Amino acid sequence: MTNYILKFLGIYVACLFKFISGPVLGAAAGFSLVEIVLVSVGGMMTTVVSLTYVGDWFKSYWDLKISPNKKRFSPRSRKIVRVWRKFGPIGVAVFTPIFLTPIGGTIVMNAFNVDKKIIILYMSISAFFWAFVLGGSINWILSIPFFDTLLR
Repeated sequence: MTNYILKFLGIYVACLFKFISGPVLGAAAGFSLVEIVLVSVGGMMTTVVSLTYVGDWFKSYWDLKISPNKKRFSPRSRKIVRVWRKFGPIGVAVFTPIFLTPIGGTIVMNAFNVDKKIIILYMSISAFFWAFVLGGSINWILSIPFFDTLLR
C-alpha cells in the first residue's frame, strides 16, 4: 500500500509541471484508466487553481518589480498571442496539456485577464478530455499482444 501511495504521489508531483507525465507514468506504473485520469487531472488542476489565485499578485509583482518599460516580443510570445486571437481562452485551455505546461497555460490566461472561474472551468474540461484520450490510448497500445511480449 505504501508503494502504491508513493507511486501515486510521485506521478502527481510530475503532473504539477507537465501534464503528459500523468498518462505515461501512470500506464508504466500499471494504473487503471480511472487512476490515470485522477492523478493527471489532480496534478494539473492543483497548479491551475493555485496559479489562478496567485496570478493577480504575480502580475502586479512582475509589472512593478521586474519588467522594464520596453515591451519586447519573442517568437514564442507571438505564437501565443496568435493562438489567443484565433481561439481565445478555449484554445489556450485545449492546447495547455499538450503543448504548454499547466503553469504556462494558466499564466497566459491570467495575462489576458480571463475570469478565474472561466480559467478553472475550461482547464478542468480540457484536463479531463486529454487525460481520457491519452490514458485510454496508452492503455490500448499497451494491450496489443506485441507489447505484452516485450514487457515480460
